[in-house]
Amino acid sequence: MAGNDWINSYLEAILDVGPGIDEAKSSLLLRERGRFSPTRYFVEEVVSGFDETDLHRSWARAQATRSPQERNTRLENMCWRIWNLARQKKQLEGEEAQRSAKRRLERERGRREAVADMSEDLSEGEKGDAISDLSSHAESNRGRLPRISSVDTMEAWTSQQKGKKLYIVLISLHGLIRGENMELGRDSDTGGQVKYVVELARALGSMPGVYRVDLLTRQVSSSEVDWSYGEPTEMLPPVNSEGYMDEMGESSGAYIVRIPFGPKDKYIPKELLWPHIPEFVDGALNHVIQMSKVLGEQIGNGYPVWPAAIHGHYADAGDSAALLSGALNVPMIFTGHSLGRDKLEQLLRQGRLSRDEINSTYKIMRRIEAEELTLDASEIVITSTRQEIEEQWRLYDGFDPILERKLRARIRRNVSCYGRFMPRMVVMPPGMEFHHIVPHDGDMDTETEASEDGKSPDPHIWSEIMRFFSNPRKPMILALARPDPKKNLTTLVKAFGECRPLRELANLTLIMGNRDNIDEMSGTNASVLLSILKMIDKYDLYGQVAYPKHHKQPDVREIYRLAAKTKGVFINPAFIEPFGLTLIEAAAHGLPIVATKNGGPVDIHRVLDNGLLVDPHDQQSIADALLKLVADKHLWAKCRANGLKNIHLFSWPEHCKTYLSKIASCKPRQPRWLRNDDDDENSESDSPSDSLRDIQDISLNLKFSFDGDKNESRENVDGSFDSGDRRSKLENAMFSWSKGGSKSSMKSGSTDKGDQNKFPALRRRKHIFVIAVDTDANASLSESLKKIFQAVEKERTEGSVGFILATSFNITEIRSFLISQGLNPIDFDAFICNSGGDLYYSSPHSDGNPFVVDLYYHSHIEYRWGGEGLRKTLVRWAASTVDKKGEKEEYIVVEDEETSADYCYSFRVQKPGVVHPVKELRKMMRIQALRCHVIHCQNGSKINVIPVLASRSQALRYLYLRWGMELSKVVVFVGESGDTDYEGLLGGVHKSVVLSGVCSSANSQLHANRTYPLTDVISYDSPNVIKTSEEFSSSDLRASLEALQVLKG
Repeated sequence: MAGNDWINSYLEAILDVGPGIDEAKSSLLLRERGRFSPTRYFVEEVVSGFDETDLHRSWARAQATRSPQERNTRLENMCWRIWNLARQKKQLEGEEAQRSAKRRLERERGRREAVADMSEDLSEGEKGDAISDLSSHAESNRGRLPRISSVDTMEAWTSQQKGKKLYIVLISLHGLIRGENMELGRDSDTGGQVKYVVELARALGSMPGVYRVDLLTRQVSSSEVDWSYGEPTEMLPPVNSEGYMDEMGESSGAYIVRIPFGPKDKYIPKELLWPHIPEFVDGALNHVIQMSKVLGEQIGNGYPVWPAAIHGHYADAGDSAALLSGALNVPMIFTGHSLGRDKLEQLLRQGRLSRDEINSTYKIMRRIEAEELTLDASEIVITSTRQEIEEQWRLYDGFDPILERKLRARIRRNVSCYGRFMPRMVVMPPGMEFHHIVPHDGDMDTETEASEDGKSPDPHIWSEIMRFFSNPRKPMILALARPDPKKNLTTLVKAFGECRPLRELANLTLIMGNRDNIDEMSGTNASVLLSILKMIDKYDLYGQVAYPKHHKQPDVREIYRLAAKTKGVFINPAFIEPFGLTLIEAAAHGLPIVATKNGGPVDIHRVLDNGLLVDPHDQQSIADALLKLVADKHLWAKCRANGLKNIHLFSWPEHCKTYLSKIASCKPRQPRWLRNDDDDENSESDSPSDSLRDIQDISLNLKFSFDGDKNESRENVDGSFDSGDRRSKLENAMFSWSKGGSKSSMKSGSTDKGDQNKFPALRRRKHIFVIAVDTDANASLSESLKKIFQAVEKERTEGSVGFILATSFNITEIRSFLISQGLNPIDFDAFICNSGGDLYYSSPHSDGNPFVVDLYYHSHIEYRWGGEGLRKTLVRWAASTVDKKGEKEEYIVVEDEETSADYCYSFRVQKPGVVHPVKELRKMMRIQALRCHVIHCQNGSKINVIPVLASRSQALRYLYLRWGMELSKVVVFVGESGDTDYEGLLGGVHKSVVLSGVCSSANSQLHANRTYPLTDVISYDSPNVIKTSEEFSSSDLRASLEALQVLKG
């Protein structure tokens, strides 16, 4: 088969066409064309139901081959390829049916359990199961939002926003992003999303009530790309700043901020960015913290101004936005642009690649997990169309339209959802700039007269197009799309070629990107283009079809103008169009539209009412719609007028107005210890030790620190706490100490000698070493600790190096471990416990209890924590994990109440080899709208369930935010493997030391709990990661630290 690639691609195209001939006729076609042969009969039996006309033509060419042996080889290869493809398609259809059935059953079971937990008596608003009724989570612009076409309306809205000064952060990581001369189409990553995010940032920066907008992206300093992509900051000047100049400040406006991460001198595709996401998050966190301080000095009365929202675009930026919003405790918004599960389904249906090959090429499973995380973390998910919600987002575990409707009904009635959360889906089409568009009412004759009178000459692109036509004055049917099979341009050409009245009335213009040589195009694009050229020849369309080789981005608007001048029509015949921005652009230039009825064009047509929708598979329907608009001048004029009248609904001001109203509906969140409360000045303390004594005076005893006092502080079903006076006094004292200890540093950004002695000690360290060795054996952890201590004994004595123990143990287990190994708690500056569910500091000021809990950390990570509702669901799941052996039943997983805490529910795994992977538990929780982070730890013997945006790596970012602990000065020690949050500890700006031989037996089982390979997300060749030798010594460790330039040799 090696020499038959042309046959493979040809037959795949045939099979993708689907049935085209009546079944009654198809079985006779081959026999009627000539003498019977076994080869033909075999193919006929296999591919019955497919259109055999093109197939017979291909056989005819093969039979014309002079060599009988070559002819027979080609025919036989054709047969086997067709049979194999048909078999694959049937197999894939069966697998897809099984997956769909399994997903449906899981969804229904999860929905039943969630509803049973919440209430038995549902209101009428909760009972409906109609998926088509998406009014609660898919809001349309039309009929809901007042139009802003009148100047009075816009001025009234503007005056309402004047008191606000919002800071908004947008994130778009892949592709090449700059404000001017965007290289759209340069590669698959630099497309419509780049244009969208730049225009959104620019438009938001011009809106009243918005002080600053930062668009964060990747800094690329490479000889492969223009130097401008290596500039750290680029200002985006507003398109029209009239009326807003009086609100401009020193740092106001919209900016592109480029964060360095990944290979410093290389431009890489988005599929290879995943291992470098943590490095971006750390860099972005540093930028946002610094900018918040700057804005605080300018507009915040000295207090940091935190982002009103962090908005991620596409899966990679969504993953980053989730981690960044969790680190800052601010709201998150997400826009998918395109979704991984939908792409996976399409690729599997094509049958050309296996699931493993798809993942290897596109890193699709990592992308899907990132999109699931965005559903966990987002307040709002913005979609362009209802189709995106109904057909794409509903494929995800974390979103169920029916359950979402029930939750919304309960929220409106102020009834508890028992710890369940669902992001709000909002339909918000992209905006457009219309200020430069002036629709023309003339036609080609008046234009010709104007040119003869000496006015400005026609644009060059006009002559490039019109040179194709024998009669350029005929109306132009315009299609603007890549030569991609999904865009369905071949059906358009076929419809045009086979409709004589349409050919007589109109010309066809195909703008199919830029090309120099067809042979240099990608195989798929070249194949489509060649098919179109052959059709032009077949139907003798010379002089009637234009297909220019080149155009520039500014030429696009001139192409629309030309089509409008000829009283033409714009068509988008794609099989499925997620949105259809070109339809809006065409309408803005006064062009009626013909568009596919699948996807976004349905919503656009509902608003603009400026054309006709067609079935993209129906060639005759396409021809009829085009002919109707071209021939009926009254209908053409009506559609044009409707489009121009309603197009403002897709303007950027309208989009931004809706956008800002949705941000205003989010519950404001920010780091609690930095709130601008009226009594903050009175609570500031010169010495944190004074507050610590107050804490000790109200009995911060071992019972609270070690046992958690769970019975006293267990959450209610609505997420509130039943706290006693003792707990309230404790929290108030802790909050007072926290404010006093951090406010001065965050407000002024400087420290003096007095600050050097403030609590906690990590504030004065030159380096912080984080021991995150995951093992269920204390001896192994102890041995690693001793070697690390010995390696830096000198720096440890001087106090320049501090230590943090990050583990899945709770504080009681940590205390027992320290006592058993003869270690003092003050050997460590902090303890990240329960896999990131708790944070403690060591305190030399306490006689009886050296551990001080950071209660602000709890408030920082409690976002979407399910509390008691989550615990009950987990306990029910644990009770269902039964290992049946004969008549005896043994529970595989049991609740571990002794080690559980308010923000960590722990379960013992009694048979690690039998328990289902953690990814299945995570999936189950998502289906029930319970948002949490499930971690398999201690070599598979324990499961910790903590808040969704909590983890050990996130706790390190919290320490940076809270105490200014620079992440670049942090060194994390890990084993060869670890808990299922292991990957987060090996990325970022911090240094990582992998201890060879430690945790090497801890298995691949924990790594198999991921839906993607660990190699997709960890870059072991990073300069920040080093691996020790086997059976390393303390001197080997010191050598590794010197190689990382942490210590001097």
